[in-house]
Amino acid sequence: MNNLFRSARLVYRAYESPEYDDFSWELAQDIEATVNSNPKLPKPPDKKDVEEARKGYSEKALLGVIICIAPAAASSGSVDESTSTEKPIPVGRIALNAGFATQTAFARHRSSMISLEILSKHRNKGYGSEAIRWILDYGFRIAGLHRIAIGCFSWNEGARKLYEKLGFVLEGRYREALWHDGGWHDIIEFAMLEDEWKALKVRD
Repeated sequence: MNNLFRSARLVYRAYESPEYDDFSWELAQDIEATVNSNPKLPKPPDKKDVEEARKGYSEKALLGVIICIAPAAASSGSVDESTSTEKPIPVGRIALNAGFATQTAFARHRSSMISLEILSKHRNKGYGSEAIRWILDYGFRIAGLHRIAIGCFSWNEGARKLYEKLGFVLEGRYREALWHDGGWHDIIEFAMLEDEWKALKVRD
């Protein structure tokens, strides 16, 4: 439990202001990251957008954290991160939210959904998959969830392949539900049950 908020290369930090204000602005201005995770009409971000995102992760989610690259010495386990002079580098954010688990009246259903955003400059380095594996472990082993969902848009082929590779099961799609870049696209929904996660852990 001492390393609960750490994985192989990453540490997971509380979404606090002003420590992560610069990161929040950078992510808000990352159009590629935004359109791959949010179906809202893209527009230049303002302070309200940034604050709403922070509240969504820090106050409304079952768990919402900043994904950071751990300082080299701390990630190797040779020093205590709290005493290191190196600062973790924020690369994205991840949350368990938008599901029944965040609504008191529906908590007994033990279901939640992952939201994930990675800065474009840090994509294709395995940080997203590492963070998803970590939050699945937290959700099933620590939070006692039974079902964790995740979704993507059909133009994001990399996300679809990743979720299938991680063991998520395709549950369905909303056909031509989104207008993006001059064409219609689907919303694709995946989920994993706790028994499926346990089976994956055994194989690992």
